[in-house]
Amino acid sequence: MLFAYRTEGQNLSRNSPEAPLSDALWIDVFQPSQNEVDALKELGIPVPSREDMEEIEVSNRLYREGDTEVLTVVLPGQDAQERQTVGPVAFILSETRLVTVRHHAPRPFQTFPTHAGQSSTGCRSVRHVFLGLIEEIVARLADHLEGVGHTLDKESHGLFLEPAPRSVALAGVLRAMGRQGEQIARLRQGLVTVERALSTFSVNLEGHGTIDLKQVSKAQLRDVQSLSVHSDFLSGRLAQLTDVAMGMINLEQSSASRILSVVATMFLPPTLVASVYGMNFSNLPGLDHPQGYLIASVLMIASAVGSLLLFKWMKWL
Repeated sequence: MLFAYRTEGQNLSRNSPEAPLSDALWIDVFQPSQNEVDALKELGIPVPSREDMEEIEVSNRLYREGDTEVLTVVLPGQDAQERQTVGPVAFILSETRLVTVRHHAPRPFQTFPTHAGQSSTGCRSVRHVFLGLIEEIVARLADHLEGVGHTLDKESHGLFLEPAPRSVALAGVLRAMGRQGEQIARLRQGLVTVERALSTFSVNLEGHGTIDLKQVSKAQLRDVQSLSVHSDFLSGRLAQLTDVAMGMINLEQSSASRILSVVATMFLPPTLVASVYGMNFSNLPGLDHPQGYLIASVLMIASAVGSLLLFKWMKWL
């Protein structure tokens, strides 16, 4: 699927399917078909395969081919089944147009075209559009991190301020913490790859003499670095809450085990009395006493109550 955009005033406008690709300033390719790849090759734009985009080596993600610069980042988004995932996105910058190649659906690629003219860079040229799109991506990553922070606030309130949750609720807290940990990992990966791409873009920008773009690029690098620090803070907070939840589970299990042990111990004296009078010997004292059963029952009840009072006095219950 291919979407082509051109500059119209201060905004981006989508081209009609019949319009030639050569008129587009930005071409967004989603899960490209072979025909679309061939059409881009006719414009002199090399389209990396998904395997090349998924390679972790810098030489496969950040490189130049003649006057064309290829920058690949890893961003969170949705797959075809609308499940959260991460995937590579390639930014191909030539002198005349920007081409993005992706195989999943990050949200910024849907929202950026509608307000591209409102970005800090505008959409006057290829590099302006690229930095505007990166700005949208960074803002989206920041929103995700803020959402993780709100979730941790909610779980923290449930752990520390409300009555102590039961083990079933704590298991739900651990699952929530696990989901947020995965989210932070995806966002951290996206921030690292965006930072690398911006650094490479800034170096290659030196020969163009565009001071405003250099300043914007440096500002975005600082934003990405501050978000990386914030993600590390959230990771530490997540680890703390996970430890607290695990500690509460261990305390609850220890308390249950202690109660069971005390209750079992409380019935040891009555069991001893019953065992003594249950021995099969004919000369047991009091065996023929008319009130023997009553006496043995009283002894068993008294020993159990005495053990219970002792355990309460020792604060074991």
